[in-house]
Amino acid sequence: MKTKNDRIEMLKMLISSNELGSQEEVLNALAREGFKVTQATLSRDLKQLKVAKAASMNGKYVYVLPNETMYRRVSSPRLASEMMRMPGFLSINFSGNIGVIRTRPGYASSIAYNIDNGHIEDILGTIAGDDTIFIVVKEGVSQQQLVSKLSCVIQGLTL
Repeated sequence: MKTKNDRIEMLKMLISSNELGSQEEVLNALAREGFKVTQATLSRDLKQLKVAKAASMNGKYVYVLPNETMYRRVSSPRLASEMMRMPGFLSINFSGNIGVIRTRPGYASSIAYNIDNGHIEDILGTIAGDDTIFIVVKEGVSQQQLVSKLSCVIQGLTL
């Protein structure tokens, strides 16, 4: 049984990776992913996510998530369910005691949350944006030590 949270995550994925201009298009995209919902339910979900319409690069008005007027769209999008199985982590780099973690769009805050709640004493704090996390590392901790500890909370982490 698919939950509302699964549906909301799928909806965010679909809106951010496709140019969907009507609720009918969104309903069809959700149905292709195995989510059968009514127009009323979709309307409530869109309101909850604060979805708006904005002009795309080709002039068509499409749904967008808040604080995003343009999304990086791919020429041959994958199924959203396939994309959801992929980890959000992309890379990690260091400069002194500061680490920069790159994620897929929309994943930084949830990964930073996992880091903060992983109780890794070598990390003093995190700051997350949409696709980037800054971490401040205690002095004297090696990059390899930190990556080893972070791999417990970040799926797919490698240096």
